[in-house]
Amino acid sequence: MPQTQTTTSTHRIKPDSGWKGMRMPVVVATLQVEDSAKWEKGFRTHADLFKSQTVTKPIRYAINEGNQIVITFEPEDVDTYLKGLDSPATAEAMAFDGVKRETVKITVLDKTFNL
Repeated sequence: MPQTQTTTSTHRIKPDSGWKGMRMPVVVATLQVEDSAKWEKGFRTHADLFKSQTVTKPIRYAINEGNQIVITFEPEDVDTYLKGLDSPATAEAMAFDGVKRETVKITVLDKTFNL
């Protein structure tokens, strides 16, 4: 089962998790925000922050009922990405966007089912 951690912890996902050696792992973030329109407007201003976390592929997201957000990222380096989540810049961006930080859950998809 994929590992899940909240962003309030300094220790995230086990360093020996299954994404090691994966070409481009996918990271899924689920979170709740105060106002989804405000969040989306702010989220779209953070390209430089995402690039500093080695995210260079398109970011996909959905806004669901109740201001629930689901986002997928494809960082080039998962460890750098996860460290970036604990940075002051990320905390500031989340606060600005109205993210309820205690609701943030991060999952690195480390399994593939090929058909």
